[in-house]
Amino acid sequence: MIELIQQRLDRYQAGNAVEEDQALKEILQEVALYTLWRADFLEVAAFQGGTSLRILHQLPRFSEDLDFILKQPDAAFAWSSYLEPLVEGLKEFGLKSEVLDKSRMDQQVRKALVKDNSIGKQLNLGFYHGPADRKLSIKLDIDVNPPAGSGYDYSYLAFPLDFEVCHQDLGSNFALKIRALLCRKFLKGRDWYDFNWYVKQGIRPKLDLLTAALDQFGPWQGQQPPVDDQWLRHTLLEKVAQIDWPAAAADVTRFLKPIEQQSLKLWSHKFFAARVGELPV
Repeated sequence: MIELIQQRLDRYQAGNAVEEDQALKEILQEVALYTLWRADFLEVAAFQGGTSLRILHQLPRFSEDLDFILKQPDAAFAWSSYLEPLVEGLKEFGLKSEVLDKSRMDQQVRKALVKDNSIGKQLNLGFYHGPADRKLSIKLDIDVNPPAGSGYDYSYLAFPLDFEVCHQDLGSNFALKIRALLCRKFLKGRDWYDFNWYVKQGIRPKLDLLTAALDQFGPWQGQQPPVDDQWLRHTLLEKVAQIDWPAAAADVTRFLKPIEQQSLKLWSHKFFAARVGELPV
C-alpha cells in the first residue's frame, strides 16, 4: 500500500523541501483520517477547522492539525478507544507509527499525537537528504463540549481509499473561526487568513452557534452577547484595529506557496476593515 502514498506524493509536484515536507504531513493526515473513519470515530465526531478546509474545500494554506468536535457533548470521551485501530490502520499502509494520548480529562479539548518515522524511509524524496528516520508528527484535537448549534455535511474522499467524512458545514466552521479570532489570547495569522477565505467564498457564519460559542468562554463568557449583523461587524472592526498585521502575515507565510505569499503585502487595518464590510451577514 506504500505505492499509493508514493503516487499521492508525486501528484503534489513539490517544488522545494518545505513543500515536500508539508505534502508528507498532509498525506499522513489523510491516511489517519481514513483509519479513524474505519474505526467508526466519525459516527460520534465531526471534522472541522483549518485542515478540514484544506482537505475538503481546497484552502490554499497548509494546516498542521486534525481538529474535531463531538456531535454530542461527552465529558467521559477518551481517545484510547480509537488509538489502537488508528495504529493498526496506519500499519496496513506500511506506516509504523506511534500514537500517544496527550489528553487531560479536566480539559475540554482532548489531544493525541501521531508520530511516524517510517514514511520517509520508504518513499523517493526529491529534496530531503537528512537522517532517514526523522519523525513526522500530527496532532489530533477534539472538543468534547462544543457549543450547541453546529450543522453537518458529508463528503466523500478517494485517498487513500474511498470513504465518507462527517464534517461541520461551512457556516458552522466559520462561526467557530470567528470565535477563535475574537477570543484567542495570542495572535494567530492563520485565523485571519481563513477569515479572508470565508469572506471571499461568500460564506455566512451561523450566528446562533457563534452566540453559544462566545457565551461558553472568552471575554463574553456567561453574557449571552447580542450577536447580530451590526454587533458582529462592530466587534470585528474593533479587533481589526488592534492587530499587528506584519506579525499576523509573518505567522502564516510558511504555510503558503510563494505565489500566495505575495498577497500578504496587503494585510493591514485598511484591508481587513474592507473584508469585514464584505462579510455576508
